[in-house]
Amino acid sequence: MKSNDSLRVLDGMADRVGAGPGRWGWLAAGIWLFYLAQPLQSIAERQHGVVQVLGFLNLALFAASYLGFFGLLRRMARQHLLARWQRVGYLGLMLALCLLMVPTAGQTALTGLVYIGSVAMMLLDLRASFAFVALLLLGAEVSMRVVPGWTDDGSYGFAIFLGALAVYGMRRAIQRSIELSATRKDMAELAVQEERNRFARDLHDILGHSLTVITVKAELAGKLIAANPERAASEVADVESLARAALADVRAAVAGYRELSLAGELVSARTALQAAEIKADLPTTMDEVPEENRELFAWVVREGVTNVVRHSGAKRCTIKITANQIEVLDDGKGPTPGGGASGHGLVGLRERADQANAGLQVGQAPGGGFRLAVKVGL
Repeated sequence: MKSNDSLRVLDGMADRVGAGPGRWGWLAAGIWLFYLAQPLQSIAERQHGVVQVLGFLNLALFAASYLGFFGLLRRMARQHLLARWQRVGYLGLMLALCLLMVPTAGQTALTGLVYIGSVAMMLLDLRASFAFVALLLLGAEVSMRVVPGWTDDGSYGFAIFLGALAVYGMRRAIQRSIELSATRKDMAELAVQEERNRFARDLHDILGHSLTVITVKAELAGKLIAANPERAASEVADVESLARAALADVRAAVAGYRELSLAGELVSARTALQAAEIKADLPTTMDEVPEENRELFAWVVREGVTNVVRHSGAKRCTIKITANQIEVLDDGKGPTPGGGASGHGLVGLRERADQANAGLQVGQAPGGGFRLAVKVGL
């Protein structure tokens, strides 16, 4: 585990025990000081006078160093000031206080190694913490065999191992929680990005069609000003109406109401084609089209007719609709060699088709020209 990961785990560990001021976490951490009752009793029974007072004082300092870890080091970790030497130094301080208990508490001072091992599992990298706990175990087992008067009952080594194992399990759980939180954050950011892309695609599709028709009608009105002022005025009025409709479409998209009407798109298509002086061969009924297909087909009409007006140079546009398929055909110059469905509108249309389990086809129409088709249920 890297150093930054170790700091995040340490911070998470401190949050779990609630080491902040005024939290019950102090009590949760302090409960484990109950096991210091053994060296406390040993000092009280074996020592007297000043030596006993010094023993109690040393024991109190050790307990304070254990509790202080959950407050002081947590704040240091959050400020990213917890360098390796600080962590090792803190463990060294606790170990020194533990060793100072030996003259007054005797063998029972080894209880402090359990606390030191647990703190080491939180402070150090995993590899270093395992090595440190192993040294503590070795030190406890060797000292019980070589120090005169000490007995080897195996309890201290076992307690050190269990304490370190418990903290290791907690540390791994916190690490998994941190990783899960990071994954959820990434997924949320991806969802926001996807929504931005979706909205950009919808806005392109909505405005692309409307602005194309407005441009064509404005050009037509400009040509008719001198020759036919009344017709020019009518076209200008249409431009105003289309501009208002485009504004309403944008507001609807912003509000989240993105559904299109197939009937409405066919009416708009006829208007756009007539303005571009392209003969429109459109269906007059769509009763056979299932309701679940109509919004997708409406997008096909909008994108297909926009492309016909903008790029085709066609004289005629035909739209064919069945229950599960729609085709937009023209007699213009046809698809660009190697172009495929590369425009933003066609890319967005392909995404909509994929979501509806439909197939999109782009190619040359029979007899020349361009063909755009979508078939549902492939």
